[in-house]
Amino acid sequence: MNDDTDRPRGNGYHQGPVVLRRRQVPTETTDSRLLSSKYSSEWLHQDPWRVMRIQSEFVEGFGALAELGPAVSVFGSARSAPGSEEYALAEQVGRALVEAGYAVITGGGPGVMEAANKGACEADGVSVGLGIELPFEQGMNRWVDIGVNFRYFFARKTMFVKYAEGFIVLPGGFGTLDELFEALTLVQTRKVSSFPLVLIGREYWSGLIDWLRSTMLESGKISPADVELLQLVDTPAEAVEAIRRGPAAAVEREAQQATAEDASDGE
Repeated sequence: MNDDTDRPRGNGYHQGPVVLRRRQVPTETTDSRLLSSKYSSEWLHQDPWRVMRIQSEFVEGFGALAELGPAVSVFGSARSAPGSEEYALAEQVGRALVEAGYAVITGGGPGVMEAANKGACEADGVSVGLGIELPFEQGMNRWVDIGVNFRYFFARKTMFVKYAEGFIVLPGGFGTLDELFEALTLVQTRKVSSFPLVLIGREYWSGLIDWLRSTMLESGKISPADVELLQLVDTPAEAVEAIRRGPAAAVEREAQQATAEDASDGE
């Protein structure tokens, strides 16, 4: 006899929004397992519980930053040492942003992040750090006024974009590029608008811009307007000015992109 004979069929067994049939039907209900003391703590590491942790990270992040006001996220290498040119530049960026009326958001770690937080703090502005659980080079730097630690990169990335009016990106590594291209994709696909992306350091970033034009653009993988989403500057003053005129520039770029798309459709 088939073992499925006595198992519920038809509409099946409902476990919240999940429908189970045949061998997938549990022999115990959810509340009986909850009330039992015989189970181990393994459930703390299962996916349904992780969903609750993820939800809690969003709730904590939203709660901590909801009243932050105008802010800009600053990115760059965690390996830029105090006393280096990049560290000094990031301090100037943090200070200039506060003087322009912005709070400063960083990843909360060392290097460029610490320097931008320091510049903001010393300028008597609001200094925010969004940390991430990593096996190396982390720990909230001492210049952070509001610090939120995350387990999950995607929750942290949401906070960087949601509560910022733009990104200022100093020289950095894979993590910096990850944040930059995440935001670039959101702007390109119009998931966010009026969101300037400013790269400081022509010497460092020009090779990337050249590659985007000579390889991605030339092969038709992106449009000319996409390259223009990245603004290349050399000084903190130029970077802050690019942030301040961001909405007007974004409207102009969107109009150019729409014109280009219309022209392409007409071919």
